[in-house]
Amino acid sequence: MRARPLRIALVAGPDPGHAFPAAALAIRLAAAGHLPLLYTGARFAGPLGREPIGYALLPELTLPAGTPDDDFGTRLHRRAAQMAVPLADQLGRFAPDAVVADVLTGAGGLAAELVGAPWLELIPHLLHLPSRALPPPGSGLPLTGGAAGRLRDAVLRRGHRQALALGAEQRAAARASIGLPPDQPEPARRLVATLPGLEYPRPDWPATAHVVGPLHWDPAGADLTPPPGDGPLLFAAGSTASSGRPGLLAAALAALPVLHQRHGVRLAGTTLDPYQGDLPLHAAIGPGRQAPLLRQAAVAVLGGGHGGVSKALQHGVPVVLLPGGGDQREVAQRVTWAGAGIAIGSADPGELAAAVRTVLTEPAYREAARRLAAGPVADDPVALVRMIATGSVECVPPRQPAE
Repeated sequence: MRARPLRIALVAGPDPGHAFPAAALAIRLAAAGHLPLLYTGARFAGPLGREPIGYALLPELTLPAGTPDDDFGTRLHRRAAQMAVPLADQLGRFAPDAVVADVLTGAGGLAAELVGAPWLELIPHLLHLPSRALPPPGSGLPLTGGAAGRLRDAVLRRGHRQALALGAEQRAAARASIGLPPDQPEPARRLVATLPGLEYPRPDWPATAHVVGPLHWDPAGADLTPPPGDGPLLFAAGSTASSGRPGLLAAALAALPVLHQRHGVRLAGTTLDPYQGDLPLHAAIGPGRQAPLLRQAAVAVLGGGHGGVSKALQHGVPVVLLPGGGDQREVAQRVTWAGAGIAIGSADPGELAAAVRTVLTEPAYREAARRLAAGPVADDPVALVRMIATGSVECVPPRQPAE
């Protein structure tokens, strides 16, 4: 007898770096015969409507006038609690077998608790949990040895623990405000949607965490035709995050004349909205699916967001990064550690052109990118969701990504 389709709710905020991986997982669940319903924002309703998944808007959140909202932890937890109650009403009508909640959309886990459904956390980037052997997550600091490095990390970890303690207090207060116990339970599993080769080895890998590989969804409905010619194709895409550095595409265009003259480089840049401006014959910029361009690309110039970087590396394309804030410095550090690209500090066209030439002409960068693309094998997120939704005792054991 064929097992019934599972009803899986996925909850993610509207930012592309979080909504897109949730959409990708929903599509994979649908392909496996399940019934996913994605709760997210309205911006990509049209493209999501073309996919074989259910789609619903997250409840709107309006803070009362005069509400203080200048602290990230307070925003993260208070907003999640306020959204969780109306979201739980929606989940109750859907009756999910399990909920997958984006790491920054805490309302998903809270709402799952309110309706009594098991839940998993989707982490659409590197594992953000602290380790006794690593610099604090998100610091963007390199691994160092020796007494000086250990002292540096110990001091920084102490400060990070203080921030976590404050966040725990804020979370407990938010939970109490909607009638939940102050201590938040661990998610049943954490789905870490990154390339295994980008994770540092750590002696305290969490028992609930599984690296499932990048989850990519592209809202574009057509391809962008690359410029004519047979010279190396430079792929470029700016960051979609509010913390990203502006000016990346402008810098790539400014660097293109010298790169085209010396190496025959052509530029294909993707945007979410139509590009306004004049372009040389050896450049094309606008909306379009990224994967077909990356299959042809020699180098990718990116802002440092995990989604774009992991997509390029998954195609074996080395990268030049212009990281902004948030987790982008950490992503850039991991890419540098893996040898698959270069991070630069400004949008200066000369600096960008020099970095592109280096990555283009030194084979070690492409070889490293191809090693990342080739393995090791990630765990199957659909199998993990199914395991939690059905209460299966045949659990997938957690393991270090490099194993």
